Amino acid sequence: MNDRAAGTNLDTVRRHNLAAVLGLVHREGPLARSALTQATGLNRSTVGALVAELGELGLVEEREPGANNRVGRPSPVVVPAGRVVAIAVNPEVDAVTVAIVGLDATVQRRVRYPTGHVPTAEEAIAIVSALIDGLRPALAAASRVVGIGVAVPGLVREEDGVVRLAPHLEWTEEPFAAELAAATGFSVLAANDASLGANAERLFGAGRGAADVVYLNGGASGIGAGVIVGGLPLTGISGYAGELGHTLVNSAGVRCHCGAIGCLETEVSQRELLRVLGMDAADADELSRALSAAVGSGDQAVVAEVDRQLGFLATALRNATNVFDPQLIVLGGFLGALHALDPERLPRLVSEQALAASAERLSIVRAELGSDILMIGAAELAFGPLLASPAS
Repeated sequence: MNDRAAGTNLDTVRRHNLAAVLGLVHREGPLARSALTQATGLNRSTVGALVAELGELGLVEEREPGANNRVGRPSPVVVPAGRVVAIAVNPEVDAVTVAIVGLDATVQRRVRYPTGHVPTAEEAIAIVSALIDGLRPALAAASRVVGIGVAVPGLVREEDGVVRLAPHLEWTEEPFAAELAAATGFSVLAANDASLGANAERLFGAGRGAADVVYLNGGASGIGAGVIVGGLPLTGISGYAGELGHTLVNSAGVRCHCGAIGCLETEVSQRELLRVLGMDAADADELSRALSAAVGSGDQAVVAEVDRQLGFLATALRNATNVFDPQLIVLGGFLGALHALDPERLPRLVSEQALAASAERLSIVRAELGSDILMIGAAELAFGPLLASPAS
């Protein structure tokens, strides 16, 4: 009886240590065995055995280190296996995007399919299935496909991936994860797009090393947000926390999709920026270039709209600063493009309105992952079970 209990405890410790080592390599990238030994507090032989087991599972690879000036034999470098992949999906109001993302957080392939209209859930599933079929040769080259992660611009119930409400997509109570799994044969997990973007930036982008982060993303489907508190995502009881796009910024504003008046995403929108720029559609990079050119040339209509939107955005960020006391606010999508026009302006506007004590250590930055952010975030969701239990 005691022997069995001891064996179970040892196996539990081994599984925990496997997850710890794989998580470090996944998040930090190539790490020498000596660095893993230091980071985990385990002895060299234990780390060596764990790395060997992860190698047998096909989750990491060992490489010879580069030249250095240290005395003695350098430690082998452990890297995450890029041939272990996840499929990332992001349905939006004007397109459906599918990507292949490696365990090394590299976006290997990405395909964006413009829809020309707001897709129904059924249409989005058909498009995703077709795009995955087109990616079969690339998937066949992978050593393992862990499943699909979906970044949805709306409220997603955490336990089953049901899209409770995605107002811009006009989806309500859609069992999207289950139906996509049935259509593709892959396991599927789904969550709010901004929450996944926040996690991606925390792990691999501008938020690395920060424990308290507010992330806001602006896109064709409105404004979403994710909040990291003490290094952990703030989800709420059902996974709906962080809807800063639906906070009040203008009591004299227009009615939002959600039914309220003057929400952030009705006052700060990509659609209005495209309108004053005379553009029908653009991705974040194209919009950023167009805004920069228009403001640089002194286009008064664009300058006025930028000023208006930055004012309302500053109000929302003041609220986020006062409520969450973050170290960092990260802006993605067109919000990042607005901020990049004058990186000192938004921090100044926020500091003028927020509580002085909350704003004094705050930094506001543009997201670093660019157009890859939601793909990496959705893939991270799919990798979650593997990272938690590599040997399962």
